[in-house]
Amino acid sequence: MKQLKKPKIPLYVIAALLLGLKTYIVYRFVFNIELDNSMQELILFINPFVSAFLILALGVWFKKSSRQMKYIRYAMLAMSLLVWANLVFYRQFTDFITIPQLFMGSNMTDLGSSILTLIKPWDLFIFADVAIVWYLSKKFEGNLSVLYPRSGKVGVLAFSLVLLAGNFFLAEMERPQLFTRGFDREYLVKNIGLLNYHVYDVVVHSKNESQRVFADGNEIPEIQDYIKENVDHESSEEMNGIAKDKNIIFINAESLQHFAMDSEVNGEEVTPFLNDLAHDEDTYYFDNFYEQTGQGNTSDSEFLVENSMYPLSRGAVFFTHGGNEYHSFPEMIKDEGYTSSVLHANNKSFWNREQMYNSLNIDEFKGEESYDVTPENSVGWGMKDKPFFEQSIPLLEEQEEPFYTKMITLTNHFPFELDEEDATIDKFDSNSNTLNSYIPTVRYMDESIEEFFDELKESGLYEDSVIVIMGDHIGISANHNKAMAQFLDKDEITPYDQVQLQRVPLFIHIPGDGNGKEIDKISGQIDLKPTMLNMLGIESDDDIYFGNDLFSDDRKDYIALRNGDFITDDYVSTAGACYDRETGEPMDDVVEEEANSEEEASEESENVQNTCESVQEQVDTELSYSDSLIYGDLFRFVDFGDEEE
Repeated sequence: MKQLKKPKIPLYVIAALLLGLKTYIVYRFVFNIELDNSMQELILFINPFVSAFLILALGVWFKKSSRQMKYIRYAMLAMSLLVWANLVFYRQFTDFITIPQLFMGSNMTDLGSSILTLIKPWDLFIFADVAIVWYLSKKFEGNLSVLYPRSGKVGVLAFSLVLLAGNFFLAEMERPQLFTRGFDREYLVKNIGLLNYHVYDVVVHSKNESQRVFADGNEIPEIQDYIKENVDHESSEEMNGIAKDKNIIFINAESLQHFAMDSEVNGEEVTPFLNDLAHDEDTYYFDNFYEQTGQGNTSDSEFLVENSMYPLSRGAVFFTHGGNEYHSFPEMIKDEGYTSSVLHANNKSFWNREQMYNSLNIDEFKGEESYDVTPENSVGWGMKDKPFFEQSIPLLEEQEEPFYTKMITLTNHFPFELDEEDATIDKFDSNSNTLNSYIPTVRYMDESIEEFFDELKESGLYEDSVIVIMGDHIGISANHNKAMAQFLDKDEITPYDQVQLQRVPLFIHIPGDGNGKEIDKISGQIDLKPTMLNMLGIESDDDIYFGNDLFSDDRKDYIALRNGDFITDDYVSTAGACYDRETGEPMDDVVEEEANSEEEASEESENVQNTCESVQEQVDTELSYSDSLIYGDLFRFVDFGDEEE
């Protein structure tokens, strides 16, 4: 029998090349990663091969060929599963998985068809290189294995580490302080690769978990001083106490984005009732209001509203720190005789609400057991919005007044399913089924809220209530930018546009007020708590918070997003650049167009850069302080005067 000739390239090298190439293709053509220059392109090309070689080259330390082949096979499979899992996650959230999200597995039982819509038949091609490596390792085991002496093994390891160090050196050159701004996951993946990002994520998670153990409250005075100097501004005298002793009904409008307002499909308004409500004499409508959520989506929006603190950049606070102590809005209004509740036709374990609501001092959660949920009145994630609102009226009527009740809708949730008989507007026509289906479910939500207003009036609750409606987070991710550009009649969705798409509607409707108006000042979800406290006439001087009263002219001059981007009156900062907030043009281009000379352009460009860098420093500081409060569970060291006294 003819003996097989020993190949020149061992299997671990072949596998590293295949895995690196596959990962680069996913980076470049599946993930929506922004590349601004040739250096970023080079780093993006290098890092998957560096990571693949580092992992697979460890196989040379196995002394037996069979064990070496087995290690390479399963390492290939594990790495490919990691890439695929991030790909599926990215299709919905335009983000990468973090360790805290792996502990949110209890949510998976409720995802159902949502996950199935994210898995595509062609995903099998991601495992093509795994099949090739498995075949080669079985067919040519003895020929593709290597048995290096110890010096050879050390040499391979040293070479792997040199490649890794080179990758990190280039990454630090391209993005200084890359690891100190770890909440920008796209930059981490772009510069150090998916595998190294996950290693970094494990390290950060371990570090954060240890913060509570070693925390002693010494950080509190520094945070309080920062808030007093930079955040604590005067509230509106005009709106002070305007809602005193009134009920507050807060509607968390699932996935409702600003772009849907005043939009038309085939000549029909998408949100006719909400459009009218925005111009009602009793409504204050905020049209430059931004969602500031992270990976916790709806739960993050709840956290922002109740605490005026930022959510975490990794995972959902509701899961990772549901047992912390907080100084929440529901807790602060108890002394004024308010009861609090949440109405949501879903189970209490989703987003760990049962534990977190207890930590937030919410008196009662009325979940799916409080509703008559049937197959006929349900679709997608659960009970349709119209029967939800209808069945909520008796629950509201039986509550002790005054009350603060949050109502969380479900129908307008990805993947935006709706029964044919409930659709009263045509789908949009684009290459995105997600955006197309979004339009009818938004219309259905609009109709549901209109019917709820009528039901409130019939019940007698309307006149004695303030009704707040807020979009909780975006529904259409960046993966649908081509379709969004078509919907918005744009050539493309720029990084500036992506930030602007984070605007969500906010309505504060006060029956009988008569002074309603449209307010275009920049604002965000972090501002709701101080706003509602002021409307109730409740002092919050000793509170620890990062938002401002929405009605006050004395406010911070920026709104920070969870990924470190920010918006000011003049600029939008994202993807490492500052844009003109009104026009969306990069400020470098604006300065160049308006300057009379190169010297003037250079001076003005430097001024803009200094301004943006100064705001960025404050944003980073604020996010860091908020994180410290959560990771260290620092509220347990603060005496807020014991509201129960």
